[in-house]
Amino acid sequence: MMKDNDIAACVRKTLAEYFKDLDGEDPHAVYDMVLHCVEKPLLQMVLDHAGGNQTRAAEVLGLNRNTLRKKMQFHGIK
Repeated sequence: MMKDNDIAACVRKTLAEYFKDLDGEDPHAVYDMVLHCVEKPLLQMVLDHAGGNQTRAAEVLGLNRNTLRKKMQFHGIK
């Protein structure tokens, strides 16, 4: 089972590789980039776990159902 520390370690490792791959170029909008990359698979996995039930998925995520629906629309999740 993956723990919070495991997720944080994955983020640290991936960002370290990202900064290394920049090869001296300045990073831009890293916060938005990471959130965008993480949010869609997070929503998809929680929706799958909830059997597609948006109300339950919103509860698991700690979001309002309307907020979840907006995020799903933004990411093209049906």
